[in-house]
Amino acid sequence: MKVLVAVKRVVDFNVKVRVKADNSGVETANVKMSMNPFDEIAVEAAVRLKEAGSATEIIAISCGVAQCQETLRTALAIGADRAILVETAAELQPLAVAKLLRAICQKESPQLVIMGKQAIDDDSNQTGQMLAALLGWPQATFASKIELAEGRAKVTREVDGGLETVSIKLPAVITTDLRLNEPRYVTLPNIMKAKKKALETLKPEALGVDVSPRLATLKVVEPPKRKAGVKVPDAKALLEKLRNEAKVL
Repeated sequence: MKVLVAVKRVVDFNVKVRVKADNSGVETANVKMSMNPFDEIAVEAAVRLKEAGSATEIIAISCGVAQCQETLRTALAIGADRAILVETAAELQPLAVAKLLRAICQKESPQLVIMGKQAIDDDSNQTGQMLAALLGWPQATFASKIELAEGRAKVTREVDGGLETVSIKLPAVITTDLRLNEPRYVTLPNIMKAKKKALETLKPEALGVDVSPRLATLKVVEPPKRKAGVKVPDAKALLEKLRNEAKVL
C-alpha cells in the first residue's frame, strides 16, 4: 500500500515570531525553520505503518519555496522512501495546497494520505478536509490512533466529549493529532542516507493547478501586550481594587 504524507516548512516552534516592519506578514528572513510538528507526527505514523507491514511505500510531499527540500530531507531521514516538491514562490493558501495534493494523488494513486491536522503558522485546520472533499474520499481528522485492516482504517479521534472511533474505507485522508505518537530522533546515518533518496521537483503549472491567492491579507499585527500585574497587601485591598476596576469596565 502506498502512503502519501504532506509536510510543511514553518517557523520553528521554539522561535519567537516577529511581524515585519511593514505589517505585511511574519518575518522569515534569517529565522530558523523546521517541519510542522503535526506533520512530523504524520511522517512517524506512516513509517510505523510500514514497519508493521501495512504500507509498502511512503512518499513525502511539500509545497513551497526551494528551501522546502530541507524539510523533505528530514522526512526522508525519518523513513520516507522518496519525496516530491511542488516548487513555487507564490503564497499558498489551504485550498491551493489541497488542489496541488489532489493532483499528486491523481498522479501517484496512494491508498492513504496522512497529514497534520493543522500547521502552527496559520492554524487553518482546513487542508486535510478540503483534500478529502476534492478527492471524494472518506476522512478521519484529529487521529490519536490508527489501525489498518482489510481495506479499512480504524481511527480513534479526539473530540470535545472524549474519544470517538470511526471506521473508514480506503483510500482515505487522515489528519494527525498530538497524542498519536512521539516522532523518533533523526540519527546522522539516516540523514546521510536521506541525501541519496529520490527527490522530484514539479511546478504547479505542470500539474495544471492555479495557486493564485483567493484571499488578501490586509495587515498583520502583534497581539497587544498584557499589562503588568500588581501586588496588594491583603484580601480587603484586592476586593477594593476589583470593585473599582469593575466600575471602570
